[in-house]
Formats: sequence, structure tokens, C-alpha cells
Amino acid sequence: MAIIINNISAPLEMKPEEVIGRALKLCGLNARGAVRADIHKTSLDARRRGSIHFVHSVYIELDDPAAEKKICERVKGSRYAEPAVIMPQFGEAKPEGRIIIAGFGPAGMFAALLLARYGYRPLVLEKGASVDERTALVKRFWRTGELDERSNVQFGEGGAGTFSDGKLTTRIRDPRCRFVLETFAQFGADKSVLTKAKPHIGTDVLRDVVKNMRGEIISLGGEVCFDTPLTGLNISDGRVKSVVSSRGEEPCAALIAAVGHSAHDTLRLFHGTGIQLEPKAFSVGARIEHKQSAVDYSLYGKLAGSPMLPVGEYQLSHHTASGRGVYTFCMCPGGTVVAAASETGRVVTNGMSEFARSGDNANAAVAVSVTPEDYEGVFGGVELQAQIERAAYQATRDYIAPATTVGGFLSGKPSLKNASVSPTYSRGVEAYELRKLFPGFVTDTLEEGLRAFSKKLSCFGDKGAVLTAPETRTSSPVRMPRSESLTSVSAENLYPCGEGAGYAGGITSAAVDGIRAALAVMERFGHE
Repeated sequence: MAIIINNISAPLEMKPEEVIGRALKLCGLNARGAVRADIHKTSLDARRRGSIHFVHSVYIELDDPAAEKKICERVKGSRYAEPAVIMPQFGEAKPEGRIIIAGFGPAGMFAALLLARYGYRPLVLEKGASVDERTALVKRFWRTGELDERSNVQFGEGGAGTFSDGKLTTRIRDPRCRFVLETFAQFGADKSVLTKAKPHIGTDVLRDVVKNMRGEIISLGGEVCFDTPLTGLNISDGRVKSVVSSRGEEPCAALIAAVGHSAHDTLRLFHGTGIQLEPKAFSVGARIEHKQSAVDYSLYGKLAGSPMLPVGEYQLSHHTASGRGVYTFCMCPGGTVVAAASETGRVVTNGMSEFARSGDNANAAVAVSVTPEDYEGVFGGVELQAQIERAAYQATRDYIAPATTVGGFLSGKPSLKNASVSPTYSRGVEAYELRKLFPGFVTDTLEEGLRAFSKKLSCFGDKGAVLTAPETRTSSPVRMPRSESLTSVSAENLYPCGEGAGYAGGITSAAVDGIRAALAVMERFGHE
């Protein structure tokens, strides 16, 4: 075992060994009294500009469990470390057919990796291309407007997170989160993902990480088939008997559905074969761009630009009197706003940062909550997304994005003339009234949220900041209900997981859900 000592405050200039020494002293130990001691997590406390400092937690391993127990009882803020070990239970049922995974985003990747490591030789069917081919197709779209509907920012190896900041923050409290971080580090992510409170991989690094993970899956007997969407399901007696793709028909022992939040055609396929789906809440809005230096100053004041401080990032939220929420989402420091369409004739935006986060601009989604009460039917949310995206395309054509300064939006007179930041959206932007794209409740809440955020962070008071729309793919608008055994309520060998099934929100939580699905499959079936 090991213990974690939390809440070790330290000035910006304090060296790691000094932080560790402070934690050891708090425990009544010296450097030789521990088998291992290291920084576990580091966060920045910038709530008061006059006293910006780091807050660390320190990992300490002793060779005496009794001594660890005494420290946990005596030292405030200490706890036992949760091991990142995955310990599956193996069932006795013999698989009749393949263990098949639909989708190779975070949920599908981690499900496949775990199954492959324990000898199950999974078959992965991925609609999009491998990451290298996919990257070439995405860059061509950004350059020319030629969209590949099968392989794009939403679809392909690594999922939508491949073209993002690669954020690994999550609100879920699950010891398997540590396993996810350690796995990413094993396959090439910077080791800082293990210690930062807000870890990120960066889109440039993440592309190599997913290739390395794929390599291990294949080396262990798994198959990963790109450009191979799921096109049919044969269901009888409450089971998925086989699946259909361009490979033909495959007998199926278990199907892990890890299809991603934008796989609307696949979700309709499931629904059409009798798999129960239900509507769920999601959010829509726009990307806001500021100068990164303005964000840094808003957070750090006169210390902005210090090499001891990380690039500034924020997370804001506001609730209106009606109870509707507006919040910032997927903040990308030093990043760009990217064209993220996956269907012809529709404009979608997203944010992306490389590991260095060295760009001039920062961007984030400012998103307004949408609930099933705002639309009708299982696919009403999907249709609302499509309606907004088509309206954006018709407003500008050629995947140019509608945009305006914050001042232009608030005044109802859209303009880009007084912008304080150069928009980074690759296909270009045109001034447009965003109220023509969204339902009134969205733009009314967006306006209230921007005014509220300006009181919390000074950069949001900049009327020259740019809003680029629409941001619609924050999460899946549908959920595939599942039982406590993680199987669909409609098919006892179908395991819905990840963002597309409505059970995750981000890379880490999707990866953890994929792990859970894999463990459930292993608990049921034996392997060769």
C-alpha cells in the first residue's frame, strides 16, 4: 500500500524535493524513512492574486503498513492511495462468436486494450480511418472545404478527442482514472499527466499515443478494422446474434457499443432494430476567443507571463432564474477553433490545442443547457443539432462559420470590425446574427451568461472577443438505457458505453466506461 498527503501549500519557486521534504516532515519522517516519495498531484491556487501558490499532494510508500495506518489516523488530509490495478473476474460461459467493439474512440480503445491483454482477441469495427489517414483528410477539409463524411474530426481512430486539447480532467471519482492516466503515459503521453490536477495530452501527442495503443492491441491478437462502419444487427431472443459490416456478417458473442456522441446514423440503426433509446440533456452555444495574454492577466494579474505559472485556463458557470445553465466547456489554452463538421452542408465548431499550448489565442465553448423538455421525440435533440448546423451553413456557405464580436452579439448588431483577436477558425468567418441560428432560449441564456462571466473574469468584459458558432457536439443527445450489469435493457449481450451511449463526458470518463464494459464482458465469458 501507500498513502497520499494532501494540501501541501508551496510558493511558486519551491522545488519538488522541498515539497516532498515538507510532506515527510509532516508525517514525522525523513528522506530515508520512505521506500518511495514523489509528487502525486499539483494544482494552482490563483483565487487571490497576491498569494498565488501551488497546492500539492505527495505520494509516500513505506515498508511498514502499520506505520502508514498511524500516519493516516494522525495527519489531517492524508489517505490511502487507491491502486490503479485492474483485477478482472473471469466467467465460465463459452463465447459463441467474436467479442466485437463498435467504435475506436477512448471507450472502444480501452475496452479493446483490456480485452486483448487478457486473451480475448476482440474485433474492432471503426467507421473512420486510421489516425494518419484521418489527419490528412481533416487537414484537407480545413484547407479546401472538401469533407469526408466517414472520416473527419468526429469519426476515426481516437474519436473526437483526437482533435481537441486532449484533456484528461474528469468529475468522476473512480480509481480506474489513475489506470487511464498511467496507460496514456505508457504509450507516449508526457509524464505530467500523472501529476497535474488538470492534465492534458495535446492533440499532436495524442495522435501518436492512439497509434501505439492500437499496436499493442494488434500484437496481442486483436483486430482493428478502419473504414468499416457497423451497417446491420441481427437480434433475436433478446440477443445480438450477429453484426453486419463491409466484412460481411460476424457471429457475435458480445457487442460493446462505443460509437461516440456524433454517430447518429449508428444510433438510428440500433433504434431501428428494437434497441431502446431515450432522449437526454445536452448543450449548444458558440466558441469564444480571447488573446491568451488577456486570459493570463485575468487570472494572474501582474504575475501573468511568469515562467513559473502554467498557461491560464478557466471554467465558469452560471444559472439563470429559470434554472437553465450556461457554462464554459472544453477550454483550449493557446489553441485554435476548428471546423468539426461530419455531415455535408452543416457547420460545426470545436476547440483544439497542441501539447505546448503556445498559440496566441485561447478559446472555449460557451454552452447553454438543452433538456428533453425543449424538444420532442427520441431524436429531437439530434434534429435540433442538425437544424442549427444547417442554418449556420446556409448563412455563409463553404463551411465558413458565422461569427461576431461579443459587443456585436450583445447589441444585436453583429460585426467583426472591432475584434480584439484574430479568429483562428480555418475555413474563415463572416459576421452574422447568432440569434438567427439558435432558439431564443439559447441566445437569451448565452447573453445573460456572458454578462455574468464578465464579473468573474475580466477578459469576458472585452467586447472585442469573438464568438464563432455553432458549438453543438458537447455530448450525445440520446442515451441507450442499460442495466446494472452494463447490458442494454433490450439485448442481454449488448454493452452500451462511452459518450455515444450517454454515459461519459470527456476522454477519461469515456475510457473508464470502456474499461467497465470490458470487465463486464470478462465476468461473463471465459477466454482461450
